[in-house]
Amino acid sequence: MTDRQRTRRAGRTHHAGPVTYLVLGLVAVASLFPLYWTLVAASSDAHRVVQSPPPLLPGSNLFKNLAYVWHNAGGRGMGVALLNSTLVAGSVTIGTVAFSLLAGFAFAKLRFAGRGVLMGLVVATLAVPAQLSVVPLFILMKRLGLANHLTALILPTLVTAFGVFFMRQFLVQALPTELLEAARTDGANSLRIVWHVVVPIARPAMAVLGMLTFVQSWNDFLWPIIAMNGATNPTVQVALAGLGTGWSTDWSVIMAGALIGTLPLLLVFLLFGRHIVGGITQGAVKG
Repeated sequence: MTDRQRTRRAGRTHHAGPVTYLVLGLVAVASLFPLYWTLVAASSDAHRVVQSPPPLLPGSNLFKNLAYVWHNAGGRGMGVALLNSTLVAGSVTIGTVAFSLLAGFAFAKLRFAGRGVLMGLVVATLAVPAQLSVVPLFILMKRLGLANHLTALILPTLVTAFGVFFMRQFLVQALPTELLEAARTDGANSLRIVWHVVVPIARPAMAVLGMLTFVQSWNDFLWPIIAMNGATNPTVQVALAGLGTGWSTDWSVIMAGALIGTLPLLLVFLLFGRHIVGGITQGAVKG
């Protein structure tokens, strides 16, 4: 095969067949059905939502259930819980991406004594269950006077071993050493290299890590319910847990709360999902 034939074949546009569209449609329906059923359950009443077979069409109680959740969830209302979760998840995401980028760059491209040992210790912490650190971490927050403050939810998770390992693995392959040497030859210091060289190359990985970190922090339940007072200063997940208490469980109200707690995640994905895909595509084209 000649070079011209290879070029023509590489430039062809591949069209998906009907089977591909059928499979993608079925996957999309299966993925969206839980969200749709959450909407159906949130718009029903306590009796309709537990019928057998369950309802498949929305009811008329959606705004009533949403209003109840908004004013009663977590004791102080869902608005306070949403604000707390937004502050915590946003701060944790920014801190994790920033610190993981710096640490990952150091482990990937800088030479210093004990680099392999330190990286091995970071990776080893991934094997330690998070539940083992709950008691000593709570004692530490209590002695620092941070218990029942949002700071207790932010500080312990400002950097994660997974984030450091993820950024290190990405920069080892995506960041050419020759580019760093050229920047140092031009007189750039380490901070300038990170800002003008490392950050533009690492944007796809930063976007992916930021998305994963935000979702994990938003959905965290164990540490917030231990470190915070759920009755006065809850996060979204703690506030939702309080909706299921009582003599009888009203699943329509619980699903209405779950719908409110899910909408911010959908909004974040709609805003930044395109940047993730675009960044990965741009990096693939440049590579």
